[in-house]
Amino acid sequence: MRTLYTAEVTARGGRSGHVRSADGILDIDLRIPREMGGPGEPGSNPEQLFAAAYAACFESTVRAELRGHLEGVAHEDALALMRAAHDVCPYSNATRGNVDVRLLIDDDLAAVA
Repeated sequence: MRTLYTAEVTARGGRSGHVRSADGILDIDLRIPREMGGPGEPGSNPEQLFAAAYAACFESTVRAELRGHLEGVAHEDALALMRAAHDVCPYSNATRGNVDVRLLIDDDLAAVA
């Protein structure tokens, strides 16, 4: 398989440190959230970064959110599209089996994955 892109990010100081991408576009302080025993200072955390990356990747795959509202698409077709996107999304594949993910269509509260 040919490598299409490699991201390079440097982390210093762990969960109370700083991360910066090689191109400087990502350049943020990390802080442990108060809920996890941290001081609650301004800054992001690995959980937020993971959630942002997962949401962006998944949305790019399906052009919707994990809770999908696909205008003009029948419920069953929307559900099939969400499942197909979940099958190919790199973040979905990376977390499959160790992160529970529910795919929902509109206000449907039934888990489909």
